[in-house]
Amino acid sequence: MYSENKSKDTEPLGKRNVKALGLVSMFNDIASEMVYPIIPIFLTAVLGAPVAVVGIIEGVAEATASILKVFSGWLSDRLRHRKTFVASGYTLSALAKIILSVAASWLYVLFARFIDRFGKGIRTSARDALIADSSTPGTRGAAFGLHRALDTAGAVVGPLLALVLLHFLDNKYSLIFLLASIPAFIGVGILLLVVKEPKHDIKKTEFKLKFSLRSFSKPYKIFLLVNVLFALGNSSDAFLILRTQSLGYTATGAVLLYVVFNAFYSLLSYPLGKLSDRFGARPILIASFLLFAVVYAGFGIAGSGFILWILFPMYGLYMAMSEGISKAYISNLVPSETRATAIGLFYTSTGIITFFSSLIAGLLWNYIGVSAPFYFGAVCSLIAMVLFLKDNFLSEALN
Repeated sequence: MYSENKSKDTEPLGKRNVKALGLVSMFNDIASEMVYPIIPIFLTAVLGAPVAVVGIIEGVAEATASILKVFSGWLSDRLRHRKTFVASGYTLSALAKIILSVAASWLYVLFARFIDRFGKGIRTSARDALIADSSTPGTRGAAFGLHRALDTAGAVVGPLLALVLLHFLDNKYSLIFLLASIPAFIGVGILLLVVKEPKHDIKKTEFKLKFSLRSFSKPYKIFLLVNVLFALGNSSDAFLILRTQSLGYTATGAVLLYVVFNAFYSLLSYPLGKLSDRFGARPILIASFLLFAVVYAGFGIAGSGFILWILFPMYGLYMAMSEGISKAYISNLVPSETRATAIGLFYTSTGIITFFSSLIAGLLWNYIGVSAPFYFGAVCSLIAMVLFLKDNFLSEALN
């Protein structure tokens, strides 16, 4: 744990930054979630692309974001201009919506998704480090919780807007993509006008950053290894949507379940973040591994569609217990000058493994059965929980 001294004069700026960054993410997520659920339909039904192309596009998009996060985080730490990375990233994602609106073939969509995820890759680590820099160790859980709550509120509104627009615009996808750029650019405007870079006490002569795991603390490396193992079983949420269809839900029903999941995620993120500030992030993160195992086992066991109305809210609770709190936990394990690098390395490592976990899940689904990916995920989560509880074992292994 690194101690940090922040003057009381910086507290109003920090609170304003956290709230503003939350609003920026909310508007960006409204835009993204207006687009994301309907892109596969647009590709296959309108552009006539084969289903394999959908997988290629999403694979390239997510791999781009995952790989960039550690390098953009490293540059953000080195240059100390986090806002520049955040603003550039959100602007690229907004422009991607306009590119989508003129798509005449799947190659346009590939380019648009690449630009969108390129933007996500260069902004995410710097944004999370900016949130950490704008808060104190005692308020960091609440800060990340508030950000996740506002971000996920956008993920609730976006799909609902997409459903309404599809109905009233008679499936005019290009117009919906263009309209999605409006909230995205609103978010960029809030960022440029409201968010300010906190002052850093680090002198350039004292600052030497080497990109090496050895520069990070042992607790950080243990947490990274535990989450890499967990990520092996944490496949894409697309498999949750596929599970709804296997239990008889239509596309509309699947979207509504997705909205319920995001609603619980949004509502619970801030209070759980506050709870982590009071009692510590570690016990909540341990409990999140256990809850994930229970939820995934539930998806595997489920024999009727009714149980999904319990499992999706529980999955939202899991996300609220893990997503923001894990970033707060990491931020408290590393100093400010390597914070974005540490967060970026976490994103990149788990993101790359998640790509392979989705491949494993697809093979398990096809060759063993629809329940197999979820049982596999539950087992990986339980192993990760045990290793996190018994971190002395990993500590000795890292010596």
